[in-house]
Parts: sequence; structure tokens; C-alpha cells
Amino acid sequence: MRIDFTKMHGVGNDFVVFDAPAGQPVLEPEQFRRLADRHTGIGYDQALVLEAPRRPDTAVFYRIFNSDGHEVEQCGNGARCIAALLHRRGRAAAGSITMDSPAGLIQARIHGGNVISVDMGVPNFDPHALPFDVPTQSDPYSLEVAGQAIEIGAVSMGNPHAVLQVESVDRAPVESLGPAIERHRRFPKRVNAGFMEIIDPAHIRLRVYERGAGETLACGTGACAAVAVGRLRGRLDAEVGVRVRGGELRVNWAGPGEHIWLTGPAEVSFEGHVEV
Repeated sequence: MRIDFTKMHGVGNDFVVFDAPAGQPVLEPEQFRRLADRHTGIGYDQALVLEAPRRPDTAVFYRIFNSDGHEVEQCGNGARCIAALLHRRGRAAAGSITMDSPAGLIQARIHGGNVISVDMGVPNFDPHALPFDVPTQSDPYSLEVAGQAIEIGAVSMGNPHAVLQVESVDRAPVESLGPAIERHRRFPKRVNAGFMEIIDPAHIRLRVYERGAGETLACGTGACAAVAVGRLRGRLDAEVGVRVRGGELRVNWAGPGEHIWLTGPAEVSFEGHVEV
């Protein structure tokens, strides 16, 4: 079976985007893993599969598959790339578009050039939403990881996030703590692990070890999660620049109960086709 795809990225968080095969099931996990291989496949952090709308007020229903082949609920940079691609296809002529996903509806705005904003909904601090096995909601939470006690914030952005504040992201033990947090027994569906360095109330630096993908150059929901945790603690402003390894994102959040917006560039790398 031949699949035509578009390779895209949002500040280095890279994706392969393709329409669901007509009349055929979505690929098997092993097929996704082979395509994700950066030496023998296409290479990507997530595959974004576009399906026909399931609601009349939306342009598309999209699904997200990590490079390990497992399906996940949401992807902020992926949503921005899909909106940019649909805009290129002439399906967002008014400058805005509504999309549907396993985590719910996503509103996107297309700005000048390749800048896309997406409404990532209301951050949910209820531990059951992640899910996170703790008796009551709190912040911070103490977690025993790799023989040491750490403190995290926990929030769902449609997908689960644990946020660890560090003095320096350059020195943060992402390679060792990241996978240990991701697979901690108190996160039964695993979790994305964010390492946040607060520069000042309007700027943070961030590294994210993504569930099922490892450390990526950027993570859109991770950026929103970090800002939500930092702002809930009174450390961050309503608008925050988030410096990731692949570039910079902007997150706007007025506070609890309000929707959080993610903004940044979304770019096409190349187009091609592959036989699977």
C-alpha cells in the first residue's frame, strides 16, 4: 500500500502527516515503528493520521501515534502543523479552523507567515485526569524516582504531564530521570516528563522526555503544562516565552478555569510517498 505523506515540524518537534488509507485500517504499531526509524524509515516523533470529520462543525478528525507505535490523546505542535497543512489545502481560508481529536475539539488560528496558534483547552489539575495515583489533589507532589525523592507538578493537557522544576535544563538529568518518571508505577498510562528552568516571570527554558518518543526538540503540550504549573505557583506571567531545544514557543494563560493557547511556527520539510 502506498501512502503519500507530508513531513512537518514545529520548532524541531517533527511529524509525518498523512490521510487515513481509504477503506483500510490504520497501520499496525510495528509499521509505525518502522516508519519512525530515522535510518531506515522516514523518521518522526509522532505520526498524525487525518480522518474524515466526525462532527459537522469540524474540518478533520486526527489521531496521534508516537514513534513507539502507541496511540496517544493529544499533541500541541502536531495540532499546529495539521492546521497549517489544512490552511495550505485551502480549508482555513478565514484564518481559523476547528479540528477534532481523541482529547476533544481544538481551535486554531493562522497568523502571518507560518505562525499558528491553538487553543489547548483548560489545564486539568485533577490527578484522576492524567491518571496519577495519589489520594488527593496537591502541588507539589513528592515522588520517589530512581532512589531519590523529587517534587513534581502534575497536569493533564489532554495528555498527562509531570513537571519538575530545575535550576538548569542543561544540567538536568533528563536521560536518566525522564524514562524513570515516564514509567513510574503511579502513572498507570505513563506520563510526559518536563524539566522546567524559570528564567524570569516571562521566560522559561524547557526539556521534555515524551511518553513513547523519548526526549524531543520541542513539546507543545509540555510547554503548556510547564507554564500552567509555574503560573499556578505564582511564578509566571500570563504570557510566557518557552525556549526549547528546537526554538521558541509562546504560551498564554490567564489562569485557572481559562483556556491556554500555544503559538509558534509550523513548517513543511518535504513531501513524499512510502510503501507499507
